[in-house]
Amino acid sequence: MAVRNAAATVEAAIRSIERQTLADWEFVVVDDGSTDGTSGRLDEARRRDPRIRVVRAPHAGLTPALNTGLTEARGTFIARMDADDVSDRERLAAQVTLLAADPTLGAASGLVEFGGDRVQSEGYARHVDWLNSLRTPDEIALNRFVESPVANPSAMFRRELINRWGGYREGDFPEDYEFWLRWFEGGLRMGKTSRVLLTWNDPPDRLTRRDPRYAAAAFYAIKAAYLAREIRRLRHGREVWIWGAGRRTRRRVDPLIAEGIAVDGFIDIDPRKAAAGRLPIPVVLPLDMPSAERAFVVGYVGKRGARELIRNDLATRGYVEGRDFLMAA
Repeated sequence: MAVRNAAATVEAAIRSIERQTLADWEFVVVDDGSTDGTSGRLDEARRRDPRIRVVRAPHAGLTPALNTGLTEARGTFIARMDADDVSDRERLAAQVTLLAADPTLGAASGLVEFGGDRVQSEGYARHVDWLNSLRTPDEIALNRFVESPVANPSAMFRRELINRWGGYREGDFPEDYEFWLRWFEGGLRMGKTSRVLLTWNDPPDRLTRRDPRYAAAAFYAIKAAYLAREIRRLRHGREVWIWGAGRRTRRRVDPLIAEGIAVDGFIDIDPRKAAAGRLPIPVVLPLDMPSAERAFVVGYVGKRGARELIRNDLATRGYVEGRDFLMAA
């Protein structure tokens, strides 16, 4: 757990680990140069429980602090935790059980409970609901270009994989999303338990609300880099078609084009967008879209419910997700 100036919440986070039913753990807490009462809270916790290990570091930011934690951790499995969240008491036991039972899984998560105001933070709450709908390794991997398919502080992974795929990278992008995109690109399989393992809180001053690395444009840019490589791997010489021809979709596609992916056509259910001459690239109705032998499709429509309709439509036309098409956002 990396922490900076979280005196108001860090005690609850630590207590949630102390009360775990699985007792064989160490809790590495990296204090990233806190200037409030956080350090005192950590000292109290360390005196109270010798399994808690506090690492002091000059303030360098979240990514260096996370990597310090990865370096210091000595366990077979590493579980992430944030200083403003609370773990269920069965969390570690459930995740260790899942990883021990299936050696093909490199990481394990679980359902998360939204710890915020669902009215004021409706979009964030819907994101949590979407996360919780992804249960199997295939569902998790296939949706990685929509959004990050895992709440980072809910994850546990095998320590050995850090040597294979690396830790967190510093840059003008969300470090947790880039981490998972890179690991999935390497072949990671992730499972989830069917129970809630973490309360994922949404404080008003959270880093994702005020740091430009977590702005929408940063997500689109880092996503496009990995998506472009996946398209090149899967297309096998086929044309690339985008489902969705609206302005918002085209803005989301721009970073993909900047990564060198040439778009050969758009698919849209609106016949007005399919009218000749509206775009320099052809726009066709689904009825007129090319076959899977000719085209690889990326679905970019973000309207609620549209993604499943597109998936079903493509499946009826013989397209196979992960081979002939991918969903993105």
